[in-house]
Amino acid sequence: MNALLKHRLTWPVLALVLLLLLNQVFRADFLSVRLQDGHLYGSLIDILRNGAPTILIALGMTLVIASRGIDLSVGAVAAIAGAVSCTYIYTSPDPSSLQTAAVAVALAVVAGLVLGLWNGFLVSVVGIQPIIATLVLMTAGRGLAQLVTDGQIISVSNDSYQSIGAGFVLGLPISILIAAAAFLAAGLLTRRTALGTLIEAVGINPVASRLAGLNARTITMAVYVFSGLCAAVAGLMISSNVTAADANNAGLYIEMDAILAVVIGGTSLAGGRYSLVGTLIGALIIQTLTTTVYTLGIPPEVTLVFKALVVIIVCLLQSSRARTLLKQRRRPVTATSDVKVAI
Repeated sequence: MNALLKHRLTWPVLALVLLLLLNQVFRADFLSVRLQDGHLYGSLIDILRNGAPTILIALGMTLVIASRGIDLSVGAVAAIAGAVSCTYIYTSPDPSSLQTAAVAVALAVVAGLVLGLWNGFLVSVVGIQPIIATLVLMTAGRGLAQLVTDGQIISVSNDSYQSIGAGFVLGLPISILIAAAAFLAAGLLTRRTALGTLIEAVGINPVASRLAGLNARTITMAVYVFSGLCAAVAGLMISSNVTAADANNAGLYIEMDAILAVVIGGTSLAGGRYSLVGTLIGALIIQTLTTTVYTLGIPPEVTLVFKALVVIIVCLLQSSRARTLLKQRRRPVTATSDVKVAI
């Protein structure tokens, strides 16, 4: 039992289950899933579909943090990807064709890869601190997206493009399948090959790993490129779901949700240790929290406070030091009889 309580995924899983049960108490049909017109619908499906962008970005963020870095630019990269794809479709001679949608997706993916490569170059080659290097793109990225869209909200009408965020395959939303494919690919690459061990080695001690013969620069650059790719695909999901590119609001604060998901999942911000399964659970907790806010009728102005409180509670429960201090406070103080009195 003690081993189970000490496991880093026990408390996140318990928090997710309690949140789902809390919603079930206030909505009797919350956990029900129905099949309608060959598609699955329900609150659980909505949590997975709406949380898919956060899951994607959190996966990339996990590997970046495991390498002792941080990527604050993922929200801006998502906005740029959506702006590039929607602008291309809008200005295309045939805006409703499958070919136009395919080119738009390719342009967004290339943009994400290039921006991720830029972050990786600044961190691994130039030697700029990750928080500063990615903060530059976080600040300038929205401006770049505004330049692409000319400061306007670009609306598009393309069924193929819209299916990325709102389509279904085999009854499941396409966004869920994309997030699942990315999770499986990341898991296979990092846990079934030596790549995961190399990332952990760089995160634990970059200098020692370099002296041991590892190409720390290449590994660091690779994780930032992967983060940029995940952010670009998330941007495609966000823009296709609303069939529009909003450079100001697309992916706004999603980097904060991704970092929270990574931390809840047990990944160390000091680098090295990471858990993709924990990140997945953390992202689902973040999305379920958002759903819980609407279910309980919590005012929008206190939504962020509510989410912060839940995250703090989960993180404290995960902390072995916090649990030890709590046990010490509960332990009764007994008087000792071996006190010597000097005369």
